[in-house]
Amino acid sequence: MATTADIRNGVVLIIDGQLWQVIEFQHVKPGKGGAFVRTKLKNIVQGKTVDRTFNAGAKIETATVDRRDFQYLYQDGDGFVFMDQEDYDQLTVSSTIVGDGAKFMLEQQQVQIALYQGEPLYIELPASVVLEITYTEPGLQGDRSNAGTKPATVETGAEIQVPLFLEQGTRVKVDTRTGDYLGRVND
Repeated sequence: MATTADIRNGVVLIIDGQLWQVIEFQHVKPGKGGAFVRTKLKNIVQGKTVDRTFNAGAKIETATVDRRDFQYLYQDGDGFVFMDQEDYDQLTVSSTIVGDGAKFMLEQQQVQIALYQGEPLYIELPASVVLEITYTEPGLQGDRSNAGTKPATVETGAEIQVPLFLEQGTRVKVDTRTGDYLGRVND
């Protein structure tokens, strides 16, 4: 058993038999009364986020989550096949666990998969990836009706907003968490 002093970002707690990952935490020591820890927790299976407060020094149960490096190989029906970088075993992960990350995954890409008792919980992509624009309308000079951006489809099939001057075939850096355009990449 751990205590609230062990709470850090990324730690996985077991609360009422469910796994919750700490997104944010703050130790609060008010002038009156006892200290407490305010946390924002994300349910790993369902994805919902809740705020929870613990008294300082309270006992909490932590889960041992193994984060390992994998290489994305290919999509197989409803699953995605990954190869463990240590022992070269292959692991098939369902599309519900991969979620929106599938929009930014290329074959041979490195990812981290969190495993709990051998079962995949979630996938962590790199913060940004470089993708090629496969389709976009030509941007018209002087068209500012939509803040100087236009939709573009990248090689994974995801649609993102890019500046008007970008053309088909341009490689761009994309934030995997938000899907935002971060800049053009010159090879």
